[in-house]
Amino acid sequence: MISGKEQKPEDGIVERVIELAGKNYNCSQIIIKLALEKEGKENPDLVRSVSGLGDGCGLLNETCGLMTGAACMLAWYAGKESGDEAPSEMLLPMLQDLGDWFEEEIQGQFKSTRCKDIAGKMVGTPAGMQICGRLLLRTYAKSNEILEAYGFKQN
Repeated sequence: MISGKEQKPEDGIVERVIELAGKNYNCSQIIIKLALEKEGKENPDLVRSVSGLGDGCGLLNETCGLMTGAACMLAWYAGKESGDEAPSEMLLPMLQDLGDWFEEEIQGQFKSTRCKDIAGKMVGTPAGMQICGRLLLRTYAKSNEILEAYGFKQN
């Protein structure tokens, strides 16, 4: 497991998260958009595809979209891209580190990793956005910390 030290949010990221939330992107989509933007890339199909992960896979009953979106972010860097290519050997350890952190930090605070237990009926409300926004910043920072710890260079 990597260090427990949390990174500070990048400059301008809070404002960007607020802007994206205001455009009705969900938590998973925002994590992916931030990762793409950090690399100077666009991928509307990827952003669209992760929309199904937000809000606990849409029904609030499943794993928080921040966890699943962050897992997609790590896999975007380390996963299999084409037929002959193998995924990085670092992918599973990175996902394990993310899962361990999420369980310790988020489940430790909310007694669950399910959307309905974290934000519940507040999803989409200003109060829910406050909860989820803070968690999004922490999860995105942790994902970047994991990538850095495993030697993945980011722009």
